[in-house]
Amino acid sequence: MINVPKGTKDVLPQESYKWHFVEGVVREVAKLFCVNEIRTPTFEHTELFLRGVGDTTDIVNKEMYTFDDKGGRSMTLKPEGTAGVARAFIENSLYGNAQPTKMYYITPVFRYEKPQAGRLREHHQFGIEYYGAESPSADVEVILLAKTIFDKLGVGKLSLNINSIGCPTCRKTYNDALKSYLGSKLNDMCATCRERFEKNPLRILDCKEEACKAVTKDAPNVIDYLCDDCKAHHESVCKGLQASGVEYKINPRIVRGLDYYTRTVFEFVSENIGAQGTVCGGGRYNGLVEQVGGKPCPAVGFGMGLERLILVLESLGLSVGREYAPTVYIAPLCDSAREITPSIAMDLRKSGISVDYDIMNRGFKPQLKYADKLNAKYLVLIGEDEMAAKAVAVKDMESGVQEKVSLDGLVTYICQAKRG
Repeated sequence: MINVPKGTKDVLPQESYKWHFVEGVVREVAKLFCVNEIRTPTFEHTELFLRGVGDTTDIVNKEMYTFDDKGGRSMTLKPEGTAGVARAFIENSLYGNAQPTKMYYITPVFRYEKPQAGRLREHHQFGIEYYGAESPSADVEVILLAKTIFDKLGVGKLSLNINSIGCPTCRKTYNDALKSYLGSKLNDMCATCRERFEKNPLRILDCKEEACKAVTKDAPNVIDYLCDDCKAHHESVCKGLQASGVEYKINPRIVRGLDYYTRTVFEFVSENIGAQGTVCGGGRYNGLVEQVGGKPCPAVGFGMGLERLILVLESLGLSVGREYAPTVYIAPLCDSAREITPSIAMDLRKSGISVDYDIMNRGFKPQLKYADKLNAKYLVLIGEDEMAAKAVAVKDMESGVQEKVSLDGLVTYICQAKRG
């Protein structure tokens, strides 16, 4: 027997309604915010992620699924959604349109890492991307979009943590201060962070190793080293959130795991799914478009793990939708009834009524049992007597009331019953 690869999961037919429910909500909210969908390829040239995500990140160094195609070109299954969107923004000259360009995606992403709660080697992200807007109000807008999703889903127990990691200018000053603090403590840190010390010391603050957390506990805060412009931007974001009634806390240890972030970074965190409880993370990445070959263009957005979001909903006992059930189940009880059942079903379906019927040649009682298992609202019985009378028996499965209805009047009857 061939098993599903480690770190992947089948979404079974009896579970897919959860995904449709959550995806429906995020699409609805995107529409409210006038954000259109973008779909980018599942794999891209590896260089895109080396330049965009950053060669000092764990994603690039340890987690990417990279392969050579038959033409000898290095390709990578996308480990995150933003770099591909930036590439599409440049390649399709979207910068030439009236700005901002507001996009969302729902996509699988692939990372070779230890599977966690709601974070598999293949998992799925909903992402928001705003390009062309430098204003702090764009940062506030994408945070409000994420919060609107959580509000619509009924998730009130999420903490919003924000920080600012500045721009390349003030980041250099901070990196110098951070290296000065950490320099005498290198032997107490993990091997990965010792490598980060020279290449990107800011990433040390993102390490999940307990020893490194202890070392960085009293490290200087990047927010104290912001230049005047970055400080003003951060203060405006905070004021915008306050004006919108959004509760948040400043968390100086949030730096996000990708090199392209600048200025605002934020996370929505749940305490209901274990230690790695980030459900949504994002921020501003003003240098990304230029990094991957375009002209300078400000950008801000976030990524939201759908598996983790479903876990949060279930852990809080909130709705994740309902398993699909047919409005009508047709039970043909003789050969002549079986011949006309597909036609009856199609007449109902043309009127927007969901219909299932027996295709297993079951007997009467097994069909009744199956209709009940499907949670069908109405059972339509067609036997020899009904065929002779050109009628059907319609049973309301909840009340148990059964009525005889002419075959020609069945669609009208079901439509009226639904409205009633």
